[in-house]
Amino acid sequence: MSEPGRPATPTTSHWGAFRVRAEPGGGIEVMAHPDDPAPSPLLGNVPGGLRHATRVARPAVRRGWLENGPGPSDRRGGEPFVEVGWDVALDLLAAELARVRESAGNEAIFGGSYGWASAGRFHHAQGQLHRFLALFGGYTSSRNSYSIGTSEVLLPHLVGSAGAVLRGASSWPTIVANTELIVAFGGIPEKNVFVTPGGMTRHDTPGHLAALAARGTAIVLISPLRGDLPEYLDARWHPVIPGTDVALMLGLAHTLVAEGLHDKGFLDRYCAGYDTFEGYLLGDADGVPKDASWAGPVCGIEPEAIRQLARRMAAARTLVTVTWSLQRARHGEQPVWAALALAAMLGQIGLPGGGFGHGYGSMGDVGSENPALRLPTLHHGHNPVRTFIPVARIADMLRSPGAAYDYDGRRYTYPDIRLVYWAGGNPFHHHQDLGRLRTAFGRPDTIVVHETHWTATARHADIVLPATMSLEREDIGSGRRDTHLIAMHRATAPAGQARDDHDILAALAGRLGLGPAFTEGRTPRQWLEHLYGEWRDAMLGHGHQVPGFAEFWAAGEYRLPEGPAHFTLFEQFRADPQRSPLRTPSGRIEITSATVAGFGYDDCPGHPVWLEPDEWLGSPRARRFPLHLIANQPATRLHSQLDVGATSQGGKVAGREALQMHPQDAAARGIAASDVVRVFNDRGACLAGVVLTTAIRPGVVRLPTGAWFDPVPGTGPAPLCAHGNPNVLTPDVPSSRLSQGCAGQHALVQAERWTGPLPPVTVGAPPPLLPAGPVGEGGG
Repeated sequence: MSEPGRPATPTTSHWGAFRVRAEPGGGIEVMAHPDDPAPSPLLGNVPGGLRHATRVARPAVRRGWLENGPGPSDRRGGEPFVEVGWDVALDLLAAELARVRESAGNEAIFGGSYGWASAGRFHHAQGQLHRFLALFGGYTSSRNSYSIGTSEVLLPHLVGSAGAVLRGASSWPTIVANTELIVAFGGIPEKNVFVTPGGMTRHDTPGHLAALAARGTAIVLISPLRGDLPEYLDARWHPVIPGTDVALMLGLAHTLVAEGLHDKGFLDRYCAGYDTFEGYLLGDADGVPKDASWAGPVCGIEPEAIRQLARRMAAARTLVTVTWSLQRARHGEQPVWAALALAAMLGQIGLPGGGFGHGYGSMGDVGSENPALRLPTLHHGHNPVRTFIPVARIADMLRSPGAAYDYDGRRYTYPDIRLVYWAGGNPFHHHQDLGRLRTAFGRPDTIVVHETHWTATARHADIVLPATMSLEREDIGSGRRDTHLIAMHRATAPAGQARDDHDILAALAGRLGLGPAFTEGRTPRQWLEHLYGEWRDAMLGHGHQVPGFAEFWAAGEYRLPEGPAHFTLFEQFRADPQRSPLRTPSGRIEITSATVAGFGYDDCPGHPVWLEPDEWLGSPRARRFPLHLIANQPATRLHSQLDVGATSQGGKVAGREALQMHPQDAAARGIAASDVVRVFNDRGACLAGVVLTTAIRPGVVRLPTGAWFDPVPGTGPAPLCAHGNPNVLTPDVPSSRLSQGCAGQHALVQAERWTGPLPPVTVGAPPPLLPAGPVGEGGG
């Protein structure tokens, strides 16, 4: 128990604001923010993760790199580390950065650092690293995100910008007040709404979903998982065959045309290229009408049910929404594009609570009516190197330097990367086909990681520098549509010899002659005062009353001004498309895009089409691997963060990630609840604990991402993960040549009960750590 009267420290995280009270003996008590109506269950991971045995305590260098120098190596992930002093580690790293720049140029440095480290505005690991590397002469960067990289490239071609959809649709209060029918492709998964970049002080989405239930709003769930919609919402569930949502959308669209239910006036005035799409629906070119009778067998829904749903959609104020998960698949552009076309045919885009939405239930701030204000931000500087890759193509880049690839209408070449510098992310969580990624990680000369814990990325690095967690430093935090700006007070001392990312990079910059340019003569506290002061001046200029830094810091938070009740972009466009055109070539919604068609991509034509997935239950591959795996976001952690925490560990079965399976599929394989099973395909295998449920379509299994990768030694290029990481199974292929986005949501697998001795889960302890010899002396 905490001491009575002991003060609580304010802070925030990507899963929301909270309070921390230090306890005797070094522990902490975590309390939800008093204004939060639905605190995140992920708060339960914080106390156990703070001082876990897997914290990186001291700088460490892979023994082979320390003894033999930089160079490609297949020993990464399998060798012990030598703990060294900070001076030694920083001297080695500074020399290696200088060597790579001199011998291969700054393009040979990949500043990866895609990830979700601190929610703080200053101690943002990716921003700190990119600022340092820009001062050092630049780096190869990445674009877009694993979460929604496909849509980020596609949507500007269709509606002029990604933000027009992702942050410009109806707010939840508007939906509750106006929407009569929600057709939710991929559902509205409540587990995801507790997470937002930078955090949300108030998690309002669960309350809005409850309001929908109280109002009796009709909801149709299109997903193989009943859990993609809260149980308390009384929905009609269509357990669609995974990967076939587009076929269903086309069947619905064909019914609207065949029965004259589409809004011709809206299509003529607000859309471009509809006639071409209608010709495709009617089968003018291929002789195959995409009607309900065609769609039903493809997607596993009765044709008459498709027709009835189309009629309901045309008769009500209807919101067609697509989760981000649907675009994380091969041909992931198509469900987003087809759903937009379907909503346009209903003629309700721009009406309150109607039209098209993308991401409800995918992130906590989608549908928020909170203010979209500029926040205090550390400027990253100018990167002189223009070379980049789409973020999900890291393994291709490392494995195939010099190879050409397509991206958004242009042709690029992968650079020859000699040094990878990562801070604040874990590619062995985000990326697919981890056996292939391990091979790719063997190619650079040097891999550097700042890490709080011994994740798989840290274990596959050469130089590992221990970084502080948010509770061990001061910062300012807030999310994109947060209600509060939070003063993130330091709650506890750093673990071991951990340092802030800024302090690590400042010391490194000093060794490279960049110290004054990097720090600008400010301490971290002075940086916070500076960034807050810049932001405060801007807010005062807009008429907002904002306290000075000292008052803000003492109070622990500042309540941000309220925002509009709903968004206006599509409403303005609908009111007058001539005065408020979209930023597309036509100024309208491009149901057919001449630009995309002109790229000539066979895997992403110029209008929505049905393209059979490489891996789905209708493919020949399903004869070998007859279960369709859905590798979606976990409910017990943010990605792989704090997998060692109590909430995450509480969701494990037999110490491994839980695999949801239909009883029918389990019985056919002699599998019982809580059995450990081997889930496998030709890319790899993992061990998982079984949870039986009827809330999943037969033939489908669910294994969420984020279990720390734990390859069993000796299992080779197709690894066996003892812990249940599904990305040993998912394919490392792009969504299409247009976006090169992540396609890691689906894979075909087989499952069998494990009968042999169980390999231990080892990721709950650090890798082998050796004491430093003479070369490793020095405390920094």
